[in-house]
Amino acid sequence: MFRNQYDTDVTTWSPAGRLFQVEYAMEAVKQGSAAIGLRSKTHVVLACVNKAQSELSSHQRKIFKVDDHIGVAIAGLTADGRVLSRYMRSECINYSFTYESSLPVGRLVVQLADKAQVCTQRSWKRPYGVGLLVGGLDESGAHLYYNCPSGNYFEYQAFAIGSRSQAAKTYLERKFDTFNDASPQELIKHALFAIKETLQGEKFTSSICTVAVVGVGEPFHVLDQQTVQDLISSFEIVEEEPPAAEDVDAAPEEEHGAAPAADQGAPDQGAAPMEE
Repeated sequence: MFRNQYDTDVTTWSPAGRLFQVEYAMEAVKQGSAAIGLRSKTHVVLACVNKAQSELSSHQRKIFKVDDHIGVAIAGLTADGRVLSRYMRSECINYSFTYESSLPVGRLVVQLADKAQVCTQRSWKRPYGVGLLVGGLDESGAHLYYNCPSGNYFEYQAFAIGSRSQAAKTYLERKFDTFNDASPQELIKHALFAIKETLQGEKFTSSICTVAVVGVGEPFHVLDQQTVQDLISSFEIVEEEPPAAEDVDAAPEEEHGAAPAADQGAPDQGAAPMEE
């Protein structure tokens, strides 16, 4: 996007009816590292990609615990995400102190959306440049919401935001029908496969992703790296099995079409390029 005379503050409308400051904030979400959320009837899984600015630095946290029954995953400006997660945590504490019960997820999301929308009405403010996937559990079941910098919010069965999120959305749309009755392990599996789609060929290890779960009888918690790595390894083995079976089936065909001596030489000839 290019700077123009209509983007000096958030209350200046362009002749086409656009608020460029809000569009810039939404663009910051698109360029942030990917975050993914999906839910079943009883559980919500949040996952995100951890990207460090350089090899000498650590990554910034992208998943935050709000309460025992609510957590958020962010994409965009991490500083804004920390501010909003702190606000959400404060609202949950105030509600619990006043009513002695847990804050419903939907009510918290509405309050968060109102806070974001105020920043599109005041010329001395700017929109929060962060998108939040809010996952939680209340009396009405499991919920997953997306809060936009413009103040809009939507409830989803599964959603992905951030850089290269379209590839993850395509995967989630293919598997969408199985999510509602899925177990927590199956949800985590789908979340990891969706994260892998966003990497586009990069090596997938537990060090570049974070996974969190909340559900019935399971307060919000982040899975440790070793657990995530074990899951990743088991899923990759499952993926590699079909090609191996095809190679075994192809071997008898070669034996019927060539002499035994030729069969002994063929694997050596084919093995050399693979080693290189």
